[in-house]
This record gives sequence, C-alpha cells and structure tokens, in this order.
Amino acid sequence: MQALRLILADQLSPAITSLDEIDREKDIVLMCEVMEEATYVKHHPKKIAFLFSAMRHFAAGLRRQGITVHYVKLDDSANTGGLDGEIKRAVAELNPEKLLLTEPGEYRVLAMMKQWQQALGIPVQIRADTRFLASHEEFAVWARGKAQLRMEFFYSEMRKKYGILMDAPGKPTGGEWNYDKENRKPPKTGLASPKRISHKKSTITNEVLALVQDRFSHHFGTLKPFHYAVTRDEALMELEHFIHQLLPNFGDYQDAMVAGEPYLYHSLLSSYLNAGLLLPLEMCRMAEAAYHAGKAPINAVEGFIRQILGWREYIRGIYWHFMPEYGERNALQATRPLPEFYWTTQTVMFCVAEAIRHTRDHAYSHHIQRLMITGNFALLAGLDVKQVQKWYLEVYSDAYEWVEMPNTLGMALYGDGGLIASKPYAASGKYIHRMSNYCAKCSYDPDIMTGERACPFNALYWDFLVRNEDQFRRNQRMPYVFSTWDKFAPEKQLAIRQQAQIHLQKMAEGSL
Repeated sequence: MQALRLILADQLSPAITSLDEIDREKDIVLMCEVMEEATYVKHHPKKIAFLFSAMRHFAAGLRRQGITVHYVKLDDSANTGGLDGEIKRAVAELNPEKLLLTEPGEYRVLAMMKQWQQALGIPVQIRADTRFLASHEEFAVWARGKAQLRMEFFYSEMRKKYGILMDAPGKPTGGEWNYDKENRKPPKTGLASPKRISHKKSTITNEVLALVQDRFSHHFGTLKPFHYAVTRDEALMELEHFIHQLLPNFGDYQDAMVAGEPYLYHSLLSSYLNAGLLLPLEMCRMAEAAYHAGKAPINAVEGFIRQILGWREYIRGIYWHFMPEYGERNALQATRPLPEFYWTTQTVMFCVAEAIRHTRDHAYSHHIQRLMITGNFALLAGLDVKQVQKWYLEVYSDAYEWVEMPNTLGMALYGDGGLIASKPYAASGKYIHRMSNYCAKCSYDPDIMTGERACPFNALYWDFLVRNEDQFRRNQRMPYVFSTWDKFAPEKQLAIRQQAQIHLQKMAEGSL
C-alpha cells in the first residue's frame, strides 16, 4: 500500500486534510477506538458514545465511497488500548510507505505524533487542520508585538477577512461590531426551551450504547436518554433547526438561566462542530443568511457568529500560541481541593447543584452556567486550577483541551493572569439572582451577606477580591469595586471575611 491515513475522533469531516488527494486503490484510512483516549480523563459516557458512534458512521460513509478503512473497535481482542500502540500495530500489519495525519487538537497528542517517524521508520506527514478559520501562523502574526491579546480586536479582523456581517469593507452590519449589551435579558416568567430533536438510533448507535454502558458506567454522568446526532446529515438537521426555530430568541436569553431548563435557546451544536460533523464557516454563513432574510435579529445573529468566528478561533489561537507553558499557569495560586459536590450535586447551593445536574444528565450546560456558576464558584473559593480544568474536560461532550483549557484557566479562573480576561469574571449572588430563577428555590438568600442563610457567593466574592488585592486594586476595570469595599466599616469587612471562612470550612466538610 502507499499511505496510511489516520483520522482521529474529532476529525470526522470529509474536508479533513489527511484525506486530501487520497488514492482509493492503494491508501488505507485508520480509525481507532482506544481505552487510553476515553480514560486519560474519565470522559462523560455520553461523549464517549457520541464519538464512537459518529466514528463508526463516518467509517461506513468512507467505505461507501470506495475507501478502504482499517477500523479498530474498543473491544477488538488485539486492541492495544492506546493510539501509539495501534499506530505501530497497523504499520507492522499493513506496511505503508508513509503515514499521513492532520494535526491534533491537543498538545499531548501532537507530542506523541512527532515521535512516530523515528519510531516507525517511515515518513510521517502532519498536515494543518484547515477546518479552522485562522491558522497558527496567522494568529501568531496578529499577536506579535501586542501588549494585550483581546478577543474583540481579533474578532473584527476575522469578520473583515471573511466578509461576514459586513456592509462594506471595514463597516460592520448595523454599525456595531458587538451587540452583546442586548443579549443579557433575565428570564421572563415561563421561559422554556422549545422541543428539541431526538434522532432515531441506528444499529451502530445501539451497539455503541451497549458497549459504553458495559465499559464506562463508572464514569460521571448518565448515558441515557441519548439524543445526539451521530452523522453529518443529522448534525445539519440540528443546525437548520437552530437557525430556523431557536436563533431568533437566542440573543435575548443567551445569558438567562432557568431551573429545569438546561438548553433554553442555545444551539447544542458545539459537540458536532468540535468533532468535525459541522464546519464553522457554513454555520456562520447560515446565520448571516437568516439575518439578511429577516428571520433573526442582528443581536442574535452577531452573538452566535461571535462565538464561532471570534471566540472559538481566538481560544484555539491562545492555546497553541502559549502551550505548553500555558498549562502550568496559576496566577492566583489557587490550590483548594475540588469539593465532592462537583461530582455528587450534593450541595445546598441550588444554582451549583442545578448546573451540575444538567452536566451529569446531558454532558452539557450552557456558557453562563459554566462561567458564572461552576466557574465563578471555583474562582471565588480558590479551587485548584488543574483539578477544575480536569473536571471541565471530563464532564462535557464538547470538551477538548484546546478549547477547555483557555476557557477554564483563562476565562473562568483568571489563572493565566489576565491574558484572556481583562478582569476576573467574579460575581456575587446578586448576579445569579438577576439572571436566573434559581434563588427562589435555594435555602440561601442572595440579599444576605452574613449569617446562616447568607448566600455563599456574597462573602466569598469580597473575600476573593481582598485575598487578591495586590493583583486587582490597580486594574482599570475595578476601581468601583474596591471603592465600595473601602466604604464598608472595618467591623463589616471583618464579618464578611469571617463569613467567607465559614463557607470554606463547610465546603471542606461537605456541608455547604
């Protein structure tokens, strides 16, 4: 044979560069389900099932095109359990002249791949992943010489490059680059998610569900019900459903949180995008077309496009530009152990328990729950940044290190020292009360600072700021916050900090 072409679990796209110019007579595609990748962190069972089923369907699609696929299932008797072992086994068995790869999404996998040429004794070509809209080199050029790498400036350049939501060169549609100020409405009474798609399960999916139930039932999270799209056609159905049914209201309520409603108007498309079943540019173009057709308002369309064309590409750029050093950052020296309720949901704080319940049951919670509930609590309590990152990587079906690490370490935890966020995304219980109906169901009161019924977010918020005063008092976005603290009487300041210690002690004891 001529070439062995590796397709990873998050590269399920016909446009992947490892398939470019494939010789259908001689080349073989290799795909592997390996225990090592499913368990280097204990991924959510829904994520494992989604990826294994999507991989098997993708392999079947390649075979229908006349492409030879060497597919290794998790329970194959000869499976070595690791990607490195399966590459070596396939090369020994198939004797290819060369190995063709598309660069992976995680630094640890790229480090492994760079050893293969010497280990295998054949040429190994690692190609760029052109599914993304900004190359590593392009991001590096943009970042060069800048004191601050702010997403909004990168985003405007990407808008110009692709001509998305542009009225004329350099002129954004509607006159503004960002309509986020219109996307912060609190939930109205009765706000609920429209009915979502549930895809009919194929024989392949049912086989995978049985496998995952057997092998991974000890991982955090529930496997069933399982509603995921597992093919590109099904993912396109999800995209069209979002654009036509959900996008018009997405902008207004994208920051809202409602008890018992994990989805509201969010797209649920990130798992499909990150695995390759959908492509970023087609998603942006479809949303833009909905705006021009008068089917969705500018604040919703711009907010959705910003998440993909701006934030997603920016986060990937940050990850690859600063790794591996980035993964070792802990600017605030946060070291407290992750409390058990992140796994059990057993906490009196209704907002935290609700976000973790959504995560457990759906391998999903939307970005405000991740940032301003579970992330905000971790920030205020000073939870160990590596333990928190590991949790986020384990529990969400759209999580890969390139997207999870900067979002968690940088955005949620301020652990990168402000590289991503110009100020910490810290908030008291008042923010949660304003943006959700959670507090009405909670034993704690967001209006109380001290005492048994005091919302833990309140005292922890002030304690966090004072603990890290050297870092934040001179921050140009935080003078109002510290001027408020300075107006508190010394007795009140002391009471707040003592209350914070009570909360942290209760957290350590498992009674918060």
